[in-house]
Amino acid sequence: MANATQRYDNYALLVSGFRTQWHVLGALIIRELHTRFGRDNVGFLWIMLEPSLLTLGVSAIHAAEGPFIHMGMPTGSFIVSGYTFFCLFRSVVNRSGGAIEANRTLLYHRIVTIFDILLSRALLEAASTILAVIFLSLLMQMFSYGFLPQRPLLMIWGLFLMVWFSFGLSMILAAYSEKSSTIERLAHPMMYLSMPISGAFSIQQTMPDPFRWYLSWFPTTEMFEFIREGQFDFYESDYTYPFYVIAWCLALTYIGLISIKNVRKEIHLG
Repeated sequence: MANATQRYDNYALLVSGFRTQWHVLGALIIRELHTRFGRDNVGFLWIMLEPSLLTLGVSAIHAAEGPFIHMGMPTGSFIVSGYTFFCLFRSVVNRSGGAIEANRTLLYHRIVTIFDILLSRALLEAASTILAVIFLSLLMQMFSYGFLPQRPLLMIWGLFLMVWFSFGLSMILAAYSEKSSTIERLAHPMMYLSMPISGAFSIQQTMPDPFRWYLSWFPTTEMFEFIREGQFDFYESDYTYPFYVIAWCLALTYIGLISIKNVRKEIHLG
């Protein structure tokens, strides 16, 4: 009887802890919304408009090219399923550089951790991407320039992997940016330089060897293959290796957790 009572108490404590952390994440997301977008003009709508405007600009540049390569993919939907998700990857990683410094005062509260701060930002970027994809897909469909994702569950799976990968990388960058400002400055150009090899503007099926083999080592190319399979029901990729991507995500998460744990000891709140 005593063991059953103890197990119940431990379960109740675990549930209470998860509920508390969920409230913390919600509060951090609302704080980030107010900090980044404020309440003036369109306010929180910028969460969707910011990536949408960037994607529309890139789509306009490629408007005259017609269907992508020879796959018959509408250029609008191709750009939405590529550049919009790359914006997610870039934003989560780039914004992590100054995350600790910008939220240093919040760390006075023991209930708020560096992990919570970075996770709330990653979740906000994920929500921004989902809203932007829906808005842009409907807009493209109105002008016969694209259409809504045809296999949304596959796209969500690709989005989940992209957020997980970006979040793991953001923890490492946040920790080492706290030790050296050079790391933060190098992150921004590295993100732009990674664009050609990220898979955002290429398809593994049409890539000739040995370039396909070289690019396949970069894990985001696999994620974009899942996203493209979700966007286009006629596209089936022979180059998706989920266990390879998950291994990358687990490794980055492990290194990231150790990194933010170590750097937390060195942060002076006074």
